[in-house]
This record gives sequence, C-alpha cells and structure tokens, in this order.
Amino acid sequence: MNETQFQTETKDFTLAFEVRYARVLVSPAKRMIICELLADYIPMDDFKVIFNQIGDIVKAGFYEKFIFDKRSLRAFHQPTMEWYFIHWKKDMLGYGVTKHRKILPPEKWFEKMVQIAKQQIFQNYPDNIIDQLDIQYCDSIEEAIAK
Repeated sequence: MNETQFQTETKDFTLAFEVRYARVLVSPAKRMIICELLADYIPMDDFKVIFNQIGDIVKAGFYEKFIFDKRSLRAFHQPTMEWYFIHWKKDMLGYGVTKHRKILPPEKWFEKMVQIAKQQIFQNYPDNIIDQLDIQYCDSIEEAIAK
C-alpha cells in the first residue's frame, strides 16, 4: 500500500507513536487502534516493547478494536505470537479490547503458519480467551475499520 492510500484510509486517526518497527495510530472517537508493522521481522524484545506501549495507550483510554497490519512481515516467530495471543490479548481484554482485525501478508505460507500456531496455542493453553474475542481477518485497513 502506498503512503497516500494509507493516509486516506486512516484520516480519522492520529499518530500515537512511530518507531523502527511499527507505526501506531489511534482514534478515541472510533475506539480503535491501528498497529502497522514496518519491517519484515521484529525481534521479540522489540515487539514486546511496542505492544507494552500500545497497552499503555489502551489502559489510558477507552478502546475496543485493535487492527494489526502484518503485511510487511516475511518471518513468523512462534514465541512472539504466543506471547501476543496469550498474554497481551488477555491483558487488553481486561480493558475492553474485544475486537481484533488482522491483515496478513499475501503469502499463503504465512497464513498456514498462523493456523498451525493457533492450533498449538489452543492445545498448550486450553484456558485461552478465544471465545471472548471477535477476531477477523481482513485484506485492507479500510475493511478492518469497517468490520
């Protein structure tokens, strides 16, 4: 997606922060946060710092939808996704974030890795919170905002 298209889709959002690996936009009026990853791989420690910062934004406001744009990724790291799913999402659920929209890279192998990872998480963490979340996959930011 080019920068102009991104700006058009996110015109009702303001930049919360941008770091090497991610850009985070917020719309308190829409009760949404968008996290757009900017690199093909994010080291787990950096990922946690970014998502803890997003968590601080969630805790300071009233948000219910989180849009996670992963289209730039070209690597899949299971421990990072496990932390994100089991710990971060559970923490954010306590603050009202129940809607999660995900935009995956176009490569089919990435989608397959996500499915395998989800199965492993469900198997290893039977008390997960999946039944309390509205998770949908989208093809664009515009679709994710609308759903």
